Amino acid sequence: MPEISRSPATPATTSDNRSAASARPSRRVFQHRILRRESIIGWLFVLPALLMYAIFVLLPLLLSIQYSFFRWDGIGPMTWVGLRNYITVLEDPDLVATIFNAFRLVVFFSLIPVMLGLVVASIIHRVATGRLGAIARTVLFLPQVIPLVAAGIIWGWLLALPGLINQILNAIGLTSVTRAWLGDFDWALPAVGLIGVWVLLGFCTVLLLTGITKIDPALYESARIDGASWMTEFINITVPLLRQEIGVCLTVTVIAALAAFDIVYVSTAGGPGNSTAVPGIQIYILAFTEQRIGLASALAVMLMLLVLIVILPIQRLSREVMR
Repeated sequence: MPEISRSPATPATTSDNRSAASARPSRRVFQHRILRRESIIGWLFVLPALLMYAIFVLLPLLLSIQYSFFRWDGIGPMTWVGLRNYITVLEDPDLVATIFNAFRLVVFFSLIPVMLGLVVASIIHRVATGRLGAIARTVLFLPQVIPLVAAGIIWGWLLALPGLINQILNAIGLTSVTRAWLGDFDWALPAVGLIGVWVLLGFCTVLLLTGITKIDPALYESARIDGASWMTEFINITVPLLRQEIGVCLTVTVIAALAAFDIVYVSTAGGPGNSTAVPGIQIYILAFTEQRIGLASALAVMLMLLVLIVILPIQRLSREVMR
C-alpha cells in the first residue's frame, strides 16, 4: 500500500495566512476609529442644542425645585421652609381649585378636539379629496399658525356682550341666552375651552388625517363589499388603526390644557374671580405680583409632576400599541 505523503505548507501560503490574520484586527481598528470619529462629529452638531436645552430648560427646572423649599421674595435672603410650600398648595382651596380648572379644560382642549378631529378627518378622507381636501386642511390648520395671544384677543371681541356671537343669537331669537360669556362666572371657563377647541381642532384633524392615509385602502374596500356602513368602517377600521396618532394628539392636547396660560391670560386673566384661574396663571400671580417665589415654584413643580402622571400612561399605551 503506497504511503500518502503530506507536504508541509509552503512559505508563501503561511505568509498569506499571517497577513490576512493581521489585516483583520487592523481593519477592525480602522472601522472603530471611523465610528468614533462620526460619533464625535455627531455630538459636536448636537452640542449647541444641548447647551440651549440645559440653559433654558434644565437649569430653570433645577432652580425651581430649589426655590420650592424656601420662602423668598425674589430679592432678599431666602428662608428654608422645607415642604411647607407644598403643604400650602394642597391646603389652599384657591390653589387646589386652579388644578381642578385645568382638568376641566382637558375636556375642551383634549377630548373634544380629538373626537371631533376623528370625525372630521374621516369625512375629509371619504368625501373631500384633491384640491377640496387641501383647502379643508389649510382652513382647519390655520389657528395653529395664528399666535395664541392674537387668538385670545379675537375671541375676546367675539364673545363680548356686543360681540358677533351675541349678535347672531339675537338674530335667531335667542336673546335670553346672550351674555358676556367671558365675564360670566358659570360660562367663562367653557368659553375659554371653546377657544381651545378652535385652536387644537385643526392640529388633531391634520395629524389624524395623515394617519388615515396610511391605512391600507383594501380594508375599506373589503368592508364596503361586505356591506359595511360608514359608521362601521369608522369604529372597526379607522379608530383601531389610529391609536398611535390618537396617543400623540392626547399627549399634546393634555399638556396644552394643564399648562395653559396665554389664551387664559389674554381672554380672562383668570377671572371673573377665580373661575378661570389655572396653575399657569396662579404661578404668574404668585411669582410676579405677590413676590412669593417659593410658593410659585412649589406649584410649578407640582404641575410638572401632574403632567407626567397624566402623560406617562398615555405614552405607555401608545408604545404597547406600536409593539
